[in-house]
Amino acid sequence: MVRAIAVPTWSVRARILAVILIITTVGMSFAGISAYFVQRERVIESIDLELLAAVESARQVLANPPAAAAVDEPAVDEPVEGEGGELAASPTYETVGEALEAILSFVVPGRHESSIALLNGEPAWQPSVEVSFELADDPALLARAWEESQGGTVVLGTATTDLLEGVRAVRYVVAPVEISGSTERGAFITAIDVQREVDEVGGAFVGYAWLSALTILLVGAVGWFVAGRLLSPLRELRLAAERITARNTAERIPVSTRDDLGALTTTVNEMLDRIDGALTAQRQLLDDVRHELKTPITIVRGHLELLDPGNPSEVRAVRDIAIDELDRMSELVSDIDDLARTEGGQLPTEPTDVADLTAAVFGKAQAIGGHTWVLASSLPIVAAVSQSRITQAWLQLADNAAKHSPAGSTIRIGSSAYRGGVEFWVADEGPGIPEESRTRIFERFGRADAGRGVAGSGLGLSIVAAIARAHGGHVNLETSPAGSRFGIVVPVDSEAPASPGAFDLDFAAPAEGEAR
Repeated sequence: MVRAIAVPTWSVRARILAVILIITTVGMSFAGISAYFVQRERVIESIDLELLAAVESARQVLANPPAAAAVDEPAVDEPVEGEGGELAASPTYETVGEALEAILSFVVPGRHESSIALLNGEPAWQPSVEVSFELADDPALLARAWEESQGGTVVLGTATTDLLEGVRAVRYVVAPVEISGSTERGAFITAIDVQREVDEVGGAFVGYAWLSALTILLVGAVGWFVAGRLLSPLRELRLAAERITARNTAERIPVSTRDDLGALTTTVNEMLDRIDGALTAQRQLLDDVRHELKTPITIVRGHLELLDPGNPSEVRAVRDIAIDELDRMSELVSDIDDLARTEGGQLPTEPTDVADLTAAVFGKAQAIGGHTWVLASSLPIVAAVSQSRITQAWLQLADNAAKHSPAGSTIRIGSSAYRGGVEFWVADEGPGIPEESRTRIFERFGRADAGRGVAGSGLGLSIVAAIARAHGGHVNLETSPAGSRFGIVVPVDSEAPASPGAFDLDFAAPAEGEAR
């Protein structure tokens, strides 16, 4: 059996920090390496400029001898060849040796630099100051430089030498020195240790590397802390999700920020509220269904246990009782299904003529016998409602009014305008609803006492309230010993026309002509 290789999982915090550190490291490395090579090229260029500056200084020494001021007649500069040509000495210098000595006396080598003067190919003079390396110790380099000087021009070159620690590269310049009429030939050589100059740039880069490493460590520490703070709502969300069970849905996540994660936390808390409400409603519904089904099951079971199979009349009676109880359970299941569908979310609506809807519902309600039905008012307005659901809820109110009103009494139906809404109402002449039952009747399986009876599943008004909520409205109730008035209030467009009989949205009084 092949076992799967366990791949370590990194937390989001670690992955975010890793990405930050990788990007920071790559960016700082690229910047440092680029700066190193740019600075290195600049140093190499400055070496050539420094060598040419030494040649120019030697040219000035030959053209303007330091002892010229002491001569009776001012020295007149001889023409000097352009840059890159040989160094022509002033008439003050009688020999090439004097000119070379003057150059080595006044042109002082810089740091990591050394100079020497060659006379007829042999070392003649060296700087009077201490230098980092002696060119006279490398005959091969001097021979090469002397040969290059025979062309009569200033020559820049690069050579390797073992004068320094190991074999090192030096950059040098050689300038021939001549005096008109003299058979002597001389050369002025200046060389710079390229590696030493470049090493200074490398040293700066090493310092940059250490600072970069410390910076990356600091970024890592700060990033770890900041990422932990920013991701703490997600961690709290995970811990809360682990603690939440079907029996413990009260857990909520504290909102500590006002950014995107804070908004996410708020959204999750709202989702938990909805889940908590749904689970609570589900448990309540199951408890209520269990309670409501217990009675018909007990009735059927009790009659079946006492049934005498040999008595045909008793069998027929028990059968009728069982069918009646099964019909009641079927009605209960149908009502529960309607309630669940209605509470599932907002209903699809469409523009509906309220006056036509009122007339249609009134016509259907007249089929409920034993009462006098009156169309009290009709609102000429178009409202966005679910016509089928409003009809269902409205007829439920009409059926309740018929059940709980005296036979032959008058029941009024109408639609009226509210401030910002429309009400679909039914008013009866029943005994009214006790104050302590006015809230309970809208709960699942809630029923009122005081002579209004207990027939039905107890879900009718719950369905009505759910339909009203699905439309963004509510159910209005006014009751007294003279009768009750139920209304389904649905908000409508503010530009919709309102009838002169508009009344308060929360506690509506009957409009004129709607008295019970």
